[in-house]
Amino acid sequence: MTGTTGTPGTRLTVLGGGGFRVPLVHRALLDDAHHPDQAGRCTELVLHDTDPERLAAIGAVLAEQAAQHDGPAPRIRTTTDLDEALSGADFVFSAIRVGGLAGRVGDERLPLAEGLLGQETVGAGGVLYGLRTVPVATRIAERVAAVAPHAWVINFTNPAGMVTEAMSRVLGERVIGICDSPVGLCRRAARAVGADPDRADYDYVGLNHLGWLRRVVVDGTDRLPALLADTDALESFEEGKLFGAEWLRALGSLPNEYLHYYYHHREALAAIQEADTTRGEFLAQQQDGFYARISGSAPEGAFAVWEATRREREETYMAESRQASGGWERDSCDLDGGGYDRVALALMRAIARNERTRLILNVRNRGAVPGIDGDAVVEIPCVVDAGGARPLATGPVAPDQLGLMLQLKAVERAAIEAASDGSRPAALRALALHPLVDSVHAADRVLRAAGH
Repeated sequence: MTGTTGTPGTRLTVLGGGGFRVPLVHRALLDDAHHPDQAGRCTELVLHDTDPERLAAIGAVLAEQAAQHDGPAPRIRTTTDLDEALSGADFVFSAIRVGGLAGRVGDERLPLAEGLLGQETVGAGGVLYGLRTVPVATRIAERVAAVAPHAWVINFTNPAGMVTEAMSRVLGERVIGICDSPVGLCRRAARAVGADPDRADYDYVGLNHLGWLRRVVVDGTDRLPALLADTDALESFEEGKLFGAEWLRALGSLPNEYLHYYYHHREALAAIQEADTTRGEFLAQQQDGFYARISGSAPEGAFAVWEATRREREETYMAESRQASGGWERDSCDLDGGGYDRVALALMRAIARNERTRLILNVRNRGAVPGIDGDAVVEIPCVVDAGGARPLATGPVAPDQLGLMLQLKAVERAAIEAASDGSRPAALRALALHPLVDSVHAADRVLRAAGH
């Protein structure tokens, strides 16, 4: 591994390094400096972005964040050259947004014009996002294979399952997708039963943004049945408020928050249609203001501006879904912004230090989920060490869950095919087969409006 201080260290490259959430990754790296095992500690952080002004703004935030930290900090380097960023990397975090927030707004507004859900990763919007992103993600995978063949790629880019599967066709097992939704659900469920989230084991199965928590095991006992029977405890955390105790008891499991768009589709769509702005429009306005304030010569107070903006972002996360389920505020423990950054660091640490751990990740199935083929990327618990991530067998999956997984996997693969070779029939199939798209004609009009 590469090092910059004469001691063994890791070089981490972040693609999308000018992105708003990069300081969360940097914060996790600073915290990791206190880990007793310094082997594999990140000593160099390379930020790559196509926008130099965004790179400069985030660089100002990181400089202030590092100055507030007591302990060693990784050296930071920025570049707009992809091959330069990848060269010598031990780990690559891919967190790109092809088309920027303007592209996201289009992904939301075009379906809404047809009376369809307008959401970043779910439904027609998710397919449009995938069609635009997969070709770029595939090119990145090809450059990683050429320039940094021994690097591990950790994919944050949405739609995470689809993008990870497309990249895996180039990189095989050396690309792993992550998401903070499953870990957030698991930790909230553990706290609801009075357990330490770090001492519980979790049985979770699904695809990215389409999964179910089926067991919460504490000291050898599954505590989920007791939680499902306790309405007050069940409705004390986000998923219980979103779905309601009666429906969760009927399911016998705790769904990922994004399943609200499926199980309460009519209410979620109405709430989004009634909102003054889409989520993408809100974030575009918010982030335009942030980058405008921070642009230039690393002004004093860059970190404070970023933190205030981040807090507002977290408070308004999935606001329409919360409004559709009665209106409620997020708990303070879910507003610290941590989640995907901590998962990424735990994954990197496990590989770099051979620190065996168990994480819910997006990986090739390899027979772990019955009924899903081996090359399909699924989101399930894995054991991670220096050899990478190995999926754990899930056992049989309920028919309703497996059926939805199979249909969404067909959508993902049609989108990958369309993005890879420009096939319009595949693009139409991807959009029209999505269970939240109720008309082939509407799907065709959305595709045409998006330029496909």
